[in-house]
Amino acid sequence: MKTILITGCSSGYGLETARHFHAMGWNVVAAMRTPRDDVLPRSPRMRVVALDVTRPDSIAAAIDEAGPIDVLVNNAGIGLVGTLEGASLTKAREIFETNTFGVMAVCQAVLPQLRRRGAGTIVNVTSSVAIAAMPLASIYTASKTAVEGFTGSLAHELGAFGLHVRLVQPGYGPTTRFTANSDIRLEETIHPAYADFAGPIVAAFAAPALTTAPSDVAEAVWAAVHEPGDRLRFPAGPDAVELARRAG
Repeated sequence: MKTILITGCSSGYGLETARHFHAMGWNVVAAMRTPRDDVLPRSPRMRVVALDVTRPDSIAAAIDEAGPIDVLVNNAGIGLVGTLEGASLTKAREIFETNTFGVMAVCQAVLPQLRRRGAGTIVNVTSSVAIAAMPLASIYTASKTAVEGFTGSLAHELGAFGLHVRLVQPGYGPTTRFTANSDIRLEETIHPAYADFAGPIVAAFAAPALTTAPSDVAEAVWAAVHEPGDRLRFPAGPDAVELARRAG
């Protein structure tokens, strides 16, 4: 029976992915910055571990507690919407610490055991903002696009050892806590000079034509783990799939 470690499992895409893999018979190690025991099935095949991807000691402890794993899913992340001119670079660095450097750090911690075994898969969850440029998302896009470039290069490095590296690119998920992990409000991130530009865009967030459900992402992660070959990118959700189609 295989074991998967998923970061950011307290809600949204990570939570649904943990539920999906458990339902399919896997051992699941659900990592959360603040562990909760009330959101996942109680089962010998489900373990919740504490993991803050910005803290090396937390990463090391979680990897040790998880034991041998077959798949790592880097899902933990923080959302940020706003204009660059209205942004705090301190906040931007916090976004990168979680969304970008956190991914790199957890990959680095897990790699030795996968490399020695010569088998395993790493799935990094990014976003459809890496498929097509979107307004009011420059810093968030930068953090996720960096992970895309990192993952593409890493796939070449690890392919030499028989390991697989994938990207899952979710679209817009209005039911998720996209910006809830951030301590800054939307009104604070949009510079007043951009109010006329940003207003219609923010209003459109309330009625998008296509959206992504957590189940879409869980199924995309499942496909990324199980599909043979060297396919790198797996758009998740109707909106992300459409963007990928348009991008060619």
